[in-house]
Amino acid sequence: MLVSVIAMTFPSVLHRPPLLRIVIIGCGIIGATVAYELSREPGITVQVLDHQTPAQASTGAALGVLMGAISHKTKGRAWRLREASLQRYDALIAEVEAITGQTIPYNRQGILSLCFDATELPRWQSLQRLRQQQGWPLEIWSPDHLGQACPHIDPQQVVAAIYSPRDRQVNPTVLTQALVDAAQHQGAHCDFTASVQALHRHGDGVTVETSEGSHDADRVIISAGLGSSALTAAWPQPVAMVPVLGQAVRLRLLQPLGKSDFQPVINGHDIHLVPLGHQEYWLGATVEFPPAEHSPTADPARLEAVVQGGVAYCPALATAEVVEQWQGLRPRPQGQPAPVIQPLAEDERIWLATGHYRNGVLLAPGTALTLKQRLMAE
Repeated sequence: MLVSVIAMTFPSVLHRPPLLRIVIIGCGIIGATVAYELSREPGITVQVLDHQTPAQASTGAALGVLMGAISHKTKGRAWRLREASLQRYDALIAEVEAITGQTIPYNRQGILSLCFDATELPRWQSLQRLRQQQGWPLEIWSPDHLGQACPHIDPQQVVAAIYSPRDRQVNPTVLTQALVDAAQHQGAHCDFTASVQALHRHGDGVTVETSEGSHDADRVIISAGLGSSALTAAWPQPVAMVPVLGQAVRLRLLQPLGKSDFQPVINGHDIHLVPLGHQEYWLGATVEFPPAEHSPTADPARLEAVVQGGVAYCPALATAEVVEQWQGLRPRPQGQPAPVIQPLAEDERIWLATGHYRNGVLLAPGTALTLKQRLMAE
């Protein structure tokens, strides 16, 4: 009888879901987005651990180009994650800016991919038809149309240009830092001086031992990129990662390229020209695999090849000033496709959200929503 009275008077007390304590290890774009999405839920507490400030590793080695609809991934998990991310991104940026008061550099003018080989055109036409069925517009431009829309691009060798108006580009470092701030506004706790030393399972939970103390959790999410290998080395089915190096340059010109009111990301031969404003552009990035059992070292010739490849389709870049050279390592899983989103050794107390290779920024929202759905369903 007493229980019935309590339930009638305070129904939320008896029906409130149990508090779920989650520890996130690693705070690049994946960890920060997961922390933000989970901290929105009233029944979850979030603790983020990293040994350095956010966006210092592979997130800092990214151009933030969100190639979703214009990618040739058309089905299965690869497309589902891309579509979920694209559907979330515009609202995510608006939410985080509203919470933090920050402005996140976010290019909504789409991505333009140059086709130089006539034999590739049927493949693009097939993709265009499929994307239209899926609700994602793609436009195929003639060289004349390209020349009118983007006069800085040399159309002579271009067979066609494929324009995706709903793909995007974002500054990964600024976004990651803003996501952390927004997550903290929503109650998440962050420690960026803690090196994780061990994970101990017990009962229904996990204890995370760090250099700064221990944290008890119901669930742990490992989003540590290349660091995921060391964290899982002592477990059955450890995650092996290969570091793949990328290089890019930031260029400055005396005046903006093309038309000031149309500045999409342009991709030709997998070389991205990314507008940054103030007559500055990223150009990159290389993909440099390591020799066996070694970390790759930057090859200046590979970066120069990227620069010359950009000049080939955008001749004005030949006069640009190099104001910054950039390099970093991206985590590529061994023996399985990227990314790795699954329980560690089939134990759903510890989840992996790591190894996104070149698509961490693109897939971050889809990854976070996937994890949240799995965790909330338990």
